[in-house]
Amino acid sequence: MSEKFDAIVIGGGPGGATAALLLARADWKVAVIEKAHFPRRKVCGEYVSATNLPLFRQLGIEADFQKVAGPPVKQVGLFARETIVSAPMPRMRESPDGWGRALGRETLDALLLNRAAETGAHVWQPWWATKLRREGGAFVCESTNKETGGANELQASVVIAAHGSWEPGALPTQPARRALRASDLLGFKAHFRGCRLPVGLMPLVVFRGGYGGMVHTSDGRVSFSCCIRRDELERCRRAAPSAPAGEAVLAHVSQSCRGVREAVQGASLDGAWLSAGPIRPGIAALFSKGMFCVGNAVGEAHPVIAEGISMAMQSAWLLCERLVARSKEGLTSQTLHEIGSDYAAAWRRSFARRIRVAALFAHLAARSAAVELLLPLFRLFPATLTRGARWSGKANEVVEQVGHFGPSRSIS
Repeated sequence: MSEKFDAIVIGGGPGGATAALLLARADWKVAVIEKAHFPRRKVCGEYVSATNLPLFRQLGIEADFQKVAGPPVKQVGLFARETIVSAPMPRMRESPDGWGRALGRETLDALLLNRAAETGAHVWQPWWATKLRREGGAFVCESTNKETGGANELQASVVIAAHGSWEPGALPTQPARRALRASDLLGFKAHFRGCRLPVGLMPLVVFRGGYGGMVHTSDGRVSFSCCIRRDELERCRRAAPSAPAGEAVLAHVSQSCRGVREAVQGASLDGAWLSAGPIRPGIAALFSKGMFCVGNAVGEAHPVIAEGISMAMQSAWLLCERLVARSKEGLTSQTLHEIGSDYAAAWRRSFARRIRVAALFAHLAARSAAVELLLPLFRLFPATLTRGARWSGKANEVVEQVGHFGPSRSIS
């Protein structure tokens, strides 16, 4: 027989762990199915906007985050060709002293999921959710232990898909496998020590065939992450046939971007290069009959705006605030539909503009003619970078200290 829960969360990353923690604190019986062992590294820029600080306080992890995260990011920058420009990072209206910081996913994800487990969430790890079906008005989720092959069934009236958007699978919320395309954007990421990137600066890196970013992160390292077109990656590999893919990408970026070239000069790689993708920017379905999506599973912005972690956690908050406002014993199909409609509207108010802005920035960064035209503007008016960071959501207050989780509310 299936073990019964109030909610099943598929995916234990920032979005899934946040949802599990919030629901467990509201006395929901929550199951989390996470396929990977923690701690684990992940392709991600690692930057967490200051807009997440109110949520960190609610989750009880703000002190831990501030203790282990990298230095405050007080400037946004642009590294493109020979151009190096910087400008102030915009501040949140209600938190003038709060700054975004970067934290390695091996630390952040474990911190959040461990706190969810301490709060009462039941964590299955490393387990893989393989099937999801409706049965008797509830969901039954079949999962498999990735190490032993053991099987399990869990049942709940609510399912939260927090599995990301990159990996195809059999679940109704997972993307279908599609044919490879030359325009696919593939993600690469590495950590460096001894990097010359100025402390407190997070530059957007623009190069032929892609874009990326750099930031000082936890444990004295600098994180470099980027997205590159598949056809451009193939050219990089042909230019350096004996080099690993990540090294070939870095050589390509350094050759065409003075800021990166100077920053990594003399730096040493800390750990292996990671790769993933292709990314799937855009908005997917937000909910269906008690099945809700958070994080990249619902909508993915181009990483050019460095808002992925914040959007994942804040979308989980938007959903869970609405779930716990209703009695978990009275979640009828009509109630779940009302919750889903309200969540979808709040999500779009909070994040749809960011996804459009990210698509515009990525479109411009990928076109040499546009870059050539815009670089003089950024050199003459660096404050344009501050405005762009504000448009991307760096000062958008989605979570405040008022509401159902003791306390907070949405002002989106």
